[in-house]
Amino acid sequence: MKKTLLFITNLIYFLPIYALAQATCETAQVVAIGQHNVGLLNGTLPTPVCASNGAVPTTNNPAGLWYQFTATQSGTLTVSTNLPQNSGKDTRVHIYNGTCGSLTCLAGNDDISGNNFLSEISFTVSNGSSYYIAFDNRWGTTNASNFVFTVTYGTSTPPVSRVTFTAQSNSEINGAYRNCIVDMNNDFLDDIVNINSGNIKVLFQTPTGFNTVTFPTETTNFLPSWSVAAGDIDKNGFNDLVYGSGTGVAFVRANNNGSAYTLSSTSQYVFSQRSNFVDINNDGHMDAFVCHDVAPNVFYINDGNGNLTFNQGGLGDVPNGGNYGSIWFDYNNDGKVDLFIAKCKGNGDINGSLNQLFRNDGNGIFTNVSVAANLSDPIQTWSAAVGDFDNDGDMDILVGASSFTQGMHKLMRNNGNGTFTDVTADSGFHNNQTTSIEFVAYDFDNDGFLDVLGGGNKIMYGNGNLTFTPENTNINNGPIGDINNDGFLDVQIGGTIYRSNGNNNNWCKVTLRGIQSNGNGIGARVELHGPWGIQIRDVQSGIGFRHMNSLNVHFGIGTHTTIQKIVVKWPSGMVDEIMNPTINQTHHVNEGSTLSTPTIANTQKLLIYPNPTSQNLYVEETEYTNYQVVDMLGRTCLRGKLTSQGILVTNLPNGQYLLVLQNEFYQTKSAPFIKN
Repeated sequence: MKKTLLFITNLIYFLPIYALAQATCETAQVVAIGQHNVGLLNGTLPTPVCASNGAVPTTNNPAGLWYQFTATQSGTLTVSTNLPQNSGKDTRVHIYNGTCGSLTCLAGNDDISGNNFLSEISFTVSNGSSYYIAFDNRWGTTNASNFVFTVTYGTSTPPVSRVTFTAQSNSEINGAYRNCIVDMNNDFLDDIVNINSGNIKVLFQTPTGFNTVTFPTETTNFLPSWSVAAGDIDKNGFNDLVYGSGTGVAFVRANNNGSAYTLSSTSQYVFSQRSNFVDINNDGHMDAFVCHDVAPNVFYINDGNGNLTFNQGGLGDVPNGGNYGSIWFDYNNDGKVDLFIAKCKGNGDINGSLNQLFRNDGNGIFTNVSVAANLSDPIQTWSAAVGDFDNDGDMDILVGASSFTQGMHKLMRNNGNGTFTDVTADSGFHNNQTTSIEFVAYDFDNDGFLDVLGGGNKIMYGNGNLTFTPENTNINNGPIGDINNDGFLDVQIGGTIYRSNGNNNNWCKVTLRGIQSNGNGIGARVELHGPWGIQIRDVQSGIGFRHMNSLNVHFGIGTHTTIQKIVVKWPSGMVDEIMNPTINQTHHVNEGSTLSTPTIANTQKLLIYPNPTSQNLYVEETEYTNYQVVDMLGRTCLRGKLTSQGILVTNLPNGQYLLVLQNEFYQTKSAPFIKN
């Protein structure tokens, strides 16, 4: 017992330190190529001043933060805060060489130009040499804190390399209803699912083409005339389907070896629109959600044995509906999946037309935060494309107009504080005259920036800064996936497959198998770390409006040839990491198989109760809201944000753990506890 407690104590003090590590030149935080977060400027003041204005800060508490970069090649290095997420900030940067006791100004910048008070500076570096990057609060603590900066080689934008698609007709695709591109035989390769009354036909992907198998099912009136989604209801490893029709909902279940399917329709009347599979109450079992066009939405809760119980209300309660597109994603980065509903009631019914955002508070409780988040808009929309369009670590939303009767497309930037800002102006969507009922976000050209496929036979290619460039193509809306496993995304429309011809950009795919979480890992957050910084994806079943797209997670990485790590943050709270994964490959992650080791600072003590505990762990804390639970090997087992319900540890194996809390300035508190 003494040895165990000693280990926990050592874990606190000897894991890599990051809290306030950048307060002085001597403790400058080491950074690499990519994007980095800056919290409160509360370290020593950078001197000498390298910016051209030469003035020292005159605030009540002049301060700064320090970073160190070691060049891995000779050439030009650029340090920049000129990023959309820093809008309204006023930064100043200083670049030094030499040693902390004898620093020499190499470069510096205050204001880029005119009314742009952000900073950007390029300078020459030598391979193997180290340089210090320091920021100060010359223009006040508020304006000069909580921003991000990038470190990149070169000063020019890499050449654009779009993709084209080759149309290939396939007579075996003859379904009259919504189709899917999703794995159906548990090999994590995308298959094409063709749905008819009385059967489903699956074109199983093989290295040389497709192996087509037709599976009889019952004939029913509840076919996916409006939408279809896929997910593993009973955790047998084979995906099931949910059909959304104009009269009701039906489920098609795979048997335990994927050799047969059973269809069962429900008895309730549901004028179905978008359907999803998602673990609504985060108990590790897959639930289903269906938008109702003329009444409050419905959902089906899984009892853990694959039995689904009908529920109505609580997630979109407008009496006469107007619910069209539902997309589940984590908008506030608390590890719990939230719900956005694209609304399109029309006929002058404002309640049925206002888009809604429901925040997941845990334990199956959702709060309507549409107004507070600035997303309560009467756009006539059937769907929205959600993704991190500026690669700043949180999900933005493109609300796509299906008609311009009640407004144009609207691009909403996630501010990282639970609110969104309209950044449509000059984004490319401000003059996009194409409407559509289907909008989805994918990286079609593998350049590392999400694009939007909406309609009008064009792709809005993302530039990584919340602006988009339209390019005409021969594809429109249909299920999306990688149907030849070459790392580039393809589209199926009717009886035609549009295969991407690709380009020279590199890629990475991630496939998941949930253990404590639902079997597909739906609701997981996948991060890809590399020279570009961080890209993020949320695993989702049912995006856009009608179709079911691949559950495999896809990233483009442009011309980069290395990846630092893959991080999977599961709905259960577990965090897996794959270090230095190979590019242009698919990496499979079983939940808990590669648990991550966190970086924990020299922390303050923390009061927790009860200790030992078998169910919930409670903390009297209001400022340190992010938590990690670390096991005896230093691996993250749970993570999330504190709520009044405490931290549920029921699924942890019995043993000893460390609870670590963190605030917005990366300061930490910790305490050991026992799970029994």
